Amino acid sequence: MREKTPYEKYGGFSTVSKIVMRLYDKLLDDDDVGPFFDDVDMPRLIDHQTKFVSSLMGGPASFSDTHIANAHRNLTIHNAHFDKLKELIQETLDEFSVEPGDAAAVLGAFEARRGLLVED
Repeated sequence: MREKTPYEKYGGFSTVSKIVMRLYDKLLDDDDVGPFFDDVDMPRLIDHQTKFVSSLMGGPASFSDTHIANAHRNLTIHNAHFDKLKELIQETLDEFSVEPGDAAAVLGAFEARRGLLVED
C-alpha cells in the first residue's frame, strides 16, 4: 500500500488553503514583509500560493522555477525578508499540527527557491 503524501495526510486542498490563508494573515501583519502585498490581488495570490504549497506537499499542482522567478522579478526581496517568511511558515505549520518532518520538507522546498527571489 502506498504511503499518503503530506497533501493527503493533512486533508488536501481545503486544509492547505486554510494554512495559506493563516500564513498570509501573519505576513500582512508583519511590518517588514507586509508592504510587499500592498496593491496585490490577494484572493488571486492566495489561490496561486495554495496551489504552490499543495504541490510542495505532494498535491496535484506544479510550478516551474521560471514562473516563480517571473512572479517576483519586480520585488526587492532580501535574505531577512525570506528568513521572516520561513519563520512565519514554520509557525503556521506548527499551528496546524504538521509533523516536524513534513514541515521540514516544505521549508526545504521554499529554501531551495531562495535564489529565485532574493537579491542579496
